[in-house]
Amino acid sequence: MEVAFFAAIGLIAILSSATMIVVRKPVHSALLLVVTLFCVAVLYLSLAGEFLAAVQVFVYAGAVMVLFLFVITLLNPSGEDPLAGSRRIAIVAVVAAGALLAVVVAGLTAGAVALGIPNYPPPPITWGDNIQAIGRSLFTDYLFLFEATSLLLLIALVGASALAKGQLGRMGRR
Repeated sequence: MEVAFFAAIGLIAILSSATMIVVRKPVHSALLLVVTLFCVAVLYLSLAGEFLAAVQVFVYAGAVMVLFLFVITLLNPSGEDPLAGSRRIAIVAVVAAGALLAVVVAGLTAGAVALGIPNYPPPPITWGDNIQAIGRSLFTDYLFLFEATSLLLLIALVGASALAKGQLGRMGRR
């Protein structure tokens, strides 16, 4: 029964994410992304990841999706696709998606050990509750990856600030 439930929710997540890609209207894509994020939260709950499910709903399905919808309505209120008919961009997107798919398939078939991912597979966690286990594992086994992610987020923040400052500077000169 649990496997059937997991498979059904996983299938809904896959279908909603695939539909999200092919839908023409960006607001509909964003709402389908919300469905996908809720399905992932349900999958976390079925795997006894209550904290991850709560974070998934509050942070991603809540705050981030509100931001996405705000940006979509701010940048594209008419619903027209600015890239419609751009064949070159479509070709580049298909090639990039194919390359990403090849990397994912290679990673899954070769295994994480061949790719050099440390501590794979991770040892089973048998102590404490869910939040304590996540925190301890994050700051012991995956400390380098955690710090690399925080550095990447810092670089993205600095880059976004620089881009916004450049846009504001150009708007003031008009």
